[in-house]
Amino acid sequence: MHVCLARKRIRAKKICRSMGFFDIFSKKKKEKLDSGLAKTKESVFTKISRAIAGKSKVDEEVLDNLEEVLITSDVGVDTTLEIIRRIEERVARDKYVSTSELNNILREEIAALLTENNTDDTEGFNLPSDHKPYIILVVGVNGVGKTTTIGKLAYQFKKAGKQVVLGAADTFRAAAVEQLCIWGERVGVPVVKQQMGSDPASVAYDTVSSAVANGADVVLIDTAGRLHNKVGLMNELTKIRNVIAKVVPDGPDDVMLVLDGSTGQNAFEQAKQFTAATKVTSMAITKLDGTAKGGVVIGISEQFKIPVRYIGLGEGMEDLQAFNRREFVDSLFSNEGK
Repeated sequence: MHVCLARKRIRAKKICRSMGFFDIFSKKKKEKLDSGLAKTKESVFTKISRAIAGKSKVDEEVLDNLEEVLITSDVGVDTTLEIIRRIEERVARDKYVSTSELNNILREEIAALLTENNTDDTEGFNLPSDHKPYIILVVGVNGVGKTTTIGKLAYQFKKAGKQVVLGAADTFRAAAVEQLCIWGERVGVPVVKQQMGSDPASVAYDTVSSAVANGADVVLIDTAGRLHNKVGLMNELTKIRNVIAKVVPDGPDDVMLVLDGSTGQNAFEQAKQFTAATKVTSMAITKLDGTAKGGVVIGISEQFKIPVRYIGLGEGMEDLQAFNRREFVDSLFSNEGK
């Protein structure tokens, strides 16, 4: 009996220690999210304060001003109009809504909007365990942080105990191949590459073949970021997908579009171009730290109905976070520190 009680106490202590660890981890993640969105948050709150100045309740003038706030915060016109419509309905239903309640209402309505539009929270850096390798084809224009995002993903997957292989299929830029190789060395994962100017599809084929032969869990393939010729882009990505499917039927598992959040409306345009050129199944939005354009995440999530899986909040290897819509909206519209 005493032995059983002792074991229970030991288990209880282990559980408490485990919970403490996850609490610390969650706190650090929240702090990083808050600091990464600080400029956007400051800009949004400043604009909202001006929008409701001298007003005690949410009326038509406040809604007009709020519409301008959201549009100038890069939420996007269509998404802004939908948010305003929802708030109008709420004001009509509740008869009286004070301006002091506005942040909470925004938080609730935007989170609900994202929930309804196929942007459920991801499960961190976990991947389906029913098959391997899990193949992620990464697309996006040059300069958005595509290769860096691949490196950070490789780091997170390796930290989770996964065997990772990188493929340098952006064979048109020596800098892209070199950068991916540097990330491979930093993270400690192999990079499959060929000579400059090689066929990108050939690199993709070699990468997936190597991953299968070595029992790898995850494959991340970098691609050329060219948008000047949509047909050329479509043909190239189609060819890459076809050769991957020769090695792993139904591959790739994910076509991830990387967008630079600091470019605001340009990110919307890039999303339009790439989703028209190929089937994009997820998005990563980078460079949200140091910019006041973080509202673009809301608009892109809602408009394209494609899950935003990751957000970039800094240069460090730990500064790529799995996107959680509620945490994001809570951080952006929280009154803490204001």
